[in-house]
Amino acid sequence: MTSSISAVTTSCNIIPATLRHRSPITSAMFRTSSVSYHPHRSNQFTCLAVSTDASIKEAVKTDKAPAALGPYSQAIKSNNTVFLSGVLGLIPETGKFVSDSVEDQTEQVMKNMGEILKASGASYSSVVKTTIMLADLKDFKKVNEIYAKYFPAPEPARSTYQVAALPLDAKIEIECIAVL
Repeated sequence: MTSSISAVTTSCNIIPATLRHRSPITSAMFRTSSVSYHPHRSNQFTCLAVSTDASIKEAVKTDKAPAALGPYSQAIKSNNTVFLSGVLGLIPETGKFVSDSVEDQTEQVMKNMGEILKASGASYSSVVKTTIMLADLKDFKKVNEIYAKYFPAPEPARSTYQVAALPLDAKIEIECIAVL
């Protein structure tokens, strides 16, 4: 393993101080020369890659949010990241929509999302990216008013799409990524 770590550090030619100060990595920091192992060089860091070891992948489950509707998890924790599956405006105890209004469903989605985040050790302030799927993009403004109440500045990055259909004919579904 040590030789492959050295190979990564050698091939990238990254200055360790750059990483310690969290400066952006630029293309000028990479070189295209061949990789070689240097047994006398100390390793400045352990690994640049994210592990794919299955033991690092942990399902998050809470009864305070609706159960998954199919063969998927409410969320997955991997390394220091939490990936929430799409959340609907269902009442956890009944599995029914809170109402037919996009406003009520959005509020319930955000509450359900908060419970899943809490169960994973995260919170709304941990969220770095959301994706909103709407049955009707004309609801964009109504959703924004409710959504804005839940996320402190800096707000997460976000994408919003109108989709042809959502599970159970929902008006809205939101998924997110959070960092612990």
